[in-house]
Amino acid sequence: MLQSIRDGDSIIVRLAGELDHYCAQSVRRELDALIADPGIRRLILDFTTLQFMDSSGIGVILGRYRQMRDRGGMVGVIHMNPHIARIFHMSGMDRVIRQLDKQEAAQ
Repeated sequence: MLQSIRDGDSIIVRLAGELDHYCAQSVRRELDALIADPGIRRLILDFTTLQFMDSSGIGVILGRYRQMRDRGGMVGVIHMNPHIARIFHMSGMDRVIRQLDKQEAAQ
């Protein structure tokens, strides 16, 4: 479900399909393994192929946000479709997790 690319202190992770109750635990484990390296300072979540997210997905993302924040890092998102953007706004995640454009994600 996850594809990742590391670039220095950043890791870009593409989520695909659905991030819901049924897969939240496995996605959480995979993301935790990817960001276990304390050298990772930026986690960029790429939602290009994410079609659906529920409250379990919100919990997964907010948990990784807290981990990164606690180590002085950041989480950003790219390529949100309108459905995912609406969930981000309604849940208030857009106030703590920035939506990045291509240039910001590449820095």
